[in-house]
Amino acid sequence: EVQLVESGGGLVQAGGSLRLSCAASGFTFDDYAISWFRQAPGKEREGVSCINNSDGNTYYVDSVKGRFTISSDNAKNTAYLQMNSLKPEDTAVYYCAADLLNCLYYNGSYYGVEDVMDYWGKGTLVTVSS
Repeated sequence: EVQLVESGGGLVQAGGSLRLSCAASGFTFDDYAISWFRQAPGKEREGVSCINNSDGNTYYVDSVKGRFTISSDNAKNTAYLQMNSLKPEDTAVYYCAADLLNCLYYNGSYYGVEDVMDYWGKGTLVTVSS
């Protein structure tokens, strides 16, 4: 019924760019905040970015500010994460997620909480080579 499907991951050199997509179906897209999380091998999953579809506000973890841009196209039920100036430290599986709450943030930075998310995609791998 509910699906979030990520695409756009791949192998890229440091300094390069990728655009991830998250196609949603089976729920009312406009009612949800859409988040991107990532998980590197052996690391905890962390929130990267979030967009409130209700008001369009966007939030980012400090490490990606100025490099990543989250957006959404409600007509297409799709969210995007444009990733520029990629670093090897960005290597991870990237997941999109959705929840009925607005994005959570602290001091202007995204504060992703996994347990708040209602729906998850299966992830797409981003590998940044040095």
